[in-house]
Amino acid sequence: MTVSIVVPVYQNEPNLRTTIPRLLALAPRLPKYRLEIVFVDDGSRDGSFELLREAVEQHRGTIKVVKLSRNFGQTPAIQAGLRHASGDCVGIISADLQEPCELFVDMVAAWERGARFVMGERATRAEGTWHRGLSSIYWRLIRRYAFPEFPPLGYDFCLLDRQVVEDVNRINEKNSSIFVLIYWLGYAPVRLPIPRAVRTQGRSQWGLRAKIGFTVDTLIGFTYLPARFITVMGFALAALSLSYLAFALGSWYWLRAAPPGWMTQVALLTLLGALLSFGLGIVAEYLLRILDESRRRPPYVTDRILE
Repeated sequence: MTVSIVVPVYQNEPNLRTTIPRLLALAPRLPKYRLEIVFVDDGSRDGSFELLREAVEQHRGTIKVVKLSRNFGQTPAIQAGLRHASGDCVGIISADLQEPCELFVDMVAAWERGARFVMGERATRAEGTWHRGLSSIYWRLIRRYAFPEFPPLGYDFCLLDRQVVEDVNRINEKNSSIFVLIYWLGYAPVRLPIPRAVRTQGRSQWGLRAKIGFTVDTLIGFTYLPARFITVMGFALAALSLSYLAFALGSWYWLRAAPPGWMTQVALLTLLGALLSFGLGIVAEYLLRILDESRRRPPYVTDRILE
C-alpha cells in the first residue's frame, strides 16, 4: 500500500532544502507503506524546480515532480498533485511546513481506523497580528455564510482516502478553494488540533491582493451572499424611493411647495448610482465565472512530469 503526499511549490527554494529531508524521514515511521511525495511546481521563477529535479534523481521511486507551464494558483496545483498521486491515501501540506508533517503518522493511523478525511485543524497561529486579522475575517465569513462547523482558524493540512481523492478529481471547478471544496463533499472529518508555526525561511506569496481574490472566489463559489446582497439592496432602495416619493407628494399636496434642497436629491441620485454600479459589478463577477466554466479550459496545464 502507498501513502502519497502532495506538496504545492511556488517560489519555495529556501524552504525545500529542509522540507524534502523532513518529508523523506516519514518513510521509516510508516514501515507498512511505500511513501510517494508529489511536488507540484506551480510556475516558480526561482531555483525550486532545479532542487526538485535533483531530488528526483537522488530518490527515484519516492519523489515525483509535476511541473506546470505557468503559475495557476494553489488550488489548480493541488488538483494536479491529486491527479498524479497513486496512494491509497493522499496527504496535502504546504511546502513551507508551517504545519508539522510528522503528524502524518497519526493521520494515517486515523485513516486505518476508517476515517476518510483527517484534518489538521489549526488550534493556534504564531503569526503577525495583521496576517491573523485578515485570515480570521475570511474564516468567519466561511463559518457564517457557508459551513458553520468549519474550523475557526481554517486548515490546509489534511489526509484523504482514495475515494475522497477520486471525488475531488471528478470536479474541474475553477476560481475555487480546494480546502473548502473538500469540506463541501460532506465527509465527516477527524480533527487533529495542530499549532501553525511562523515561517522561518522564504517569503509568503499570500499578499493582500491574493487574499481578497481568494475571499471573493470562495464567497461566490460556496455561498449565495453576493447575489442575496443585490436582492436585499434592490428591495431596500425601492422602499427608500417610495418613501421619498410619498414625502415629496405629501409636501406638495399639503404645503403646496416642493421640498427644499436640491442637494438632497443629488446626494440620493449619487448614492443610487453607486449602489447600482456595485450591484452590476457583483453580477459581472458571476458572469465572468460562468464564461470561464463554459469555455471548458483545464484548470492547469502540465509542462512535464519527472519520476
